[in-house]
Amino acid sequence: MGTYAGQGDYAELMELQDRLDGEVEAMRNAGCQYARNEAEYRKALRLRILDERTKGTPVTVISDLCRGDPHIADLKCSRDCAEALYKASQEAINTIKLRIRIVNAQIDREWSRAANG
Repeated sequence: MGTYAGQGDYAELMELQDRLDGEVEAMRNAGCQYARNEAEYRKALRLRILDERTKGTPVTVISDLCRGDPHIADLKCSRDCAEALYKASQEAINTIKLRIRIVNAQIDREWSRAANG
């Protein structure tokens, strides 16, 4: 018994759905990490700003001084990297969803051709 062309499309569709599930999980994890990194960064920045204000540092330079602190800069970098991973997951999900729609349309064409043909 032979195979028809739609079987490959169906297999691809199943693979894409599995990839989509995995990417949604990756996005959830990246989103949680992003939130944790954001909280850590903000708390550390707040403490550093309070420290500078206590020292009497002029308010106009506090922001630059604090954000230039190596520890604060590392926390911000971690936050930004987590955000980039989150956004990359969003884009991957959109790409996979588009591919799923394309494969579904191909399957629909195969079925309509078989029904009419």
